[in-house]
Amino acid sequence: MKDASQQRSTRDAILDATDRLLTRCGYKKMTIDDLAREVGIGKGSVYLHFSSKEEIALSHVDRIIERLKASLRSIAEKQFAVDERLREMLVERVLYRFDSVQHYTQGLNDLLAALRPKLLERRKRYFDEEARIFASVIEAGQATGLLVSGNAFDIAHTLISATNSLLPYSLSSTELGDRSDLATRAGKTAHILIRGISS
Repeated sequence: MKDASQQRSTRDAILDATDRLLTRCGYKKMTIDDLAREVGIGKGSVYLHFSSKEEIALSHVDRIIERLKASLRSIAEKQFAVDERLREMLVERVLYRFDSVQHYTQGLNDLLAALRPKLLERRKRYFDEEARIFASVIEAGQATGLLVSGNAFDIAHTLISATNSLLPYSLSSTELGDRSDLATRAGKTAHILIRGISS
């Protein structure tokens, strides 16, 4: 019987293979057989970890967000000024998502169209979880008088909503544009937003 670390390793290998296959052929053409072959396991082994192709793709997105949240927490814990941390976090939430999907040669449309209802359910949770991380930094800024008073979670949600327009939801890798241009736009947006909540 496999222990938990072996099971996690196989699960992660399946999700890594998912990323590679989404890059090469997109969601519609990706099959469980392809995944099993890519990982070097039997098709039945894939089903030991995931019930369907949809669950695999959603778990792939979940893993991207988990890694993003870890990065945001790391920035939140830095000993920088509050405004610098918030700016870096806002830019990171945009660029991390860009970096996670920009290598897909197929458009994101097929993935998003197939998963849209379930992704919309998850998106609220993702944004709430990100907002909690931002709120901890906002509360620190409020405690020192650097940021306006108010509900830190609501303020965090406003920052997240304002930068969502920069996120890659349904664009091809070409339409996503240049990373440095996106970084500049995200930085300018973050600067304006942080000025708006500064005391």
